[in-house]
Amino acid sequence: MRQLGLIGKSLLHSFSKKYFEEKFCREHIPDTTYSLFEISDIQDIKNFIETHPDLHGFNVTIPYKQSIIPFLSELSEEAKTVGAVNFVLIQRVNGKIFTKGFNTDIIGFRDSLQGVPLPTCALVLGTGGAASAVTYVLEGMGCQCTYVSRDMEKGLPYSALTVEIIRAHRLIVNCTPLGTYPDINKKPDIPYDGISGNHFLYDLVYNPSETAFLREGTLRGAKVRNGLMMLHGQAEAAWRLVAGC
Repeated sequence: MRQLGLIGKSLLHSFSKKYFEEKFCREHIPDTTYSLFEISDIQDIKNFIETHPDLHGFNVTIPYKQSIIPFLSELSEEAKTVGAVNFVLIQRVNGKIFTKGFNTDIIGFRDSLQGVPLPTCALVLGTGGAASAVTYVLEGMGCQCTYVSRDMEKGLPYSALTVEIIRAHRLIVNCTPLGTYPDINKKPDIPYDGISGNHFLYDLVYNPSETAFLREGTLRGAKVRNGLMMLHGQAEAAWRLVAGC
């Protein structure tokens, strides 16, 4: 039996298990399961892998995309560049365990932007692992990014945002978990009055499908997109890594 899964601290919001189970059924992929694993401390990851001998790989979500790196045997070049991992491939050879971290968020986000005209600059809300992947993609496509963070050492503080700054950045990407089910009324604290029909708001959150952040954009005529396309894209990229072994 081949086991895959997702690790994170809280997985109540996740669609991953449903997505993969439907995929395995639809594509007649035998002897493969997908499970959700809530881990309270990333320090437990080595023991977790050792005690799940059928585990071939797992996706990684908040808050472990960066903190898991020291526990891995190797990183892909892109994961190394962005400093974040959202998929770990496991290989067991002669009793030894080898783990390699990848960032398939890059593929998922890039693919989800196909056909979308990008402005020259964007605001990226948050500075976690997902934000690193988003910035890597956008800047590779010629869109300059400014991080917005609660930590003043990591980016522009939310308190410094003005209506003028919002107007000047026609792409705003929410890479924070704010608004994720079940806390669906939460949203980033930005001056929404600066948003117009010229804006594109992208929320990496996909549950609910319309977050409070996206609703503010819709009310002001902005184009909006949630993270479901990115979720599917990164999931398929992760599966290709497993299937290729």
